[in-house]
Amino acid sequence: MLAQLRTSGRLGDGPVVAHAVTPALREWYAEGDEEELEYVAFTRAAQAALHLLRLDPQAPRRRVVVSADVPAKTLERDDVELGSSSVRLRESISRTEVASIHVDAAEAADDVAAAADVIDEALAGDPDAQFTVDGAEDHELAWYAASELDDLSRDTGLA
Repeated sequence: MLAQLRTSGRLGDGPVVAHAVTPALREWYAEGDEEELEYVAFTRAAQAALHLLRLDPQAPRRRVVVSADVPAKTLERDDVELGSSSVRLRESISRTEVASIHVDAAEAADDVAAAADVIDEALAGDPDAQFTVDGAEDHELAWYAASELDDLSRDTGLA
């Protein structure tokens, strides 16, 4: 997906599943300020990256979260469950909308690979699988400015 962003200037091929601060998330975490709410949505996006990795065994075993500034009117709530941060963007994201890119460091690859293998089991309540996912989540994602997409490719080989 990062390679596609680099070459075509777009992320995704149509409707894009994403995470954002939604009314359902605000209601669920009423005590949280905007920064805390954004961190919850970000953490859920990193968890969703584990699902993508599970579906693509050829992808490098590193989570990637792309943060984008898109107009609220382009978002459709994907799930109205209390606390949900899931949204669907009607169109792909343009490179100009990308605010930053967050990527696991190379040393996280083994923990991320293990977590990707058991993410569904963790979400189903398996405590051993959750422990494995927590191990991946202990790794902070490195921050790159959107303008560093080409550097990200050279430094990590991911894009």
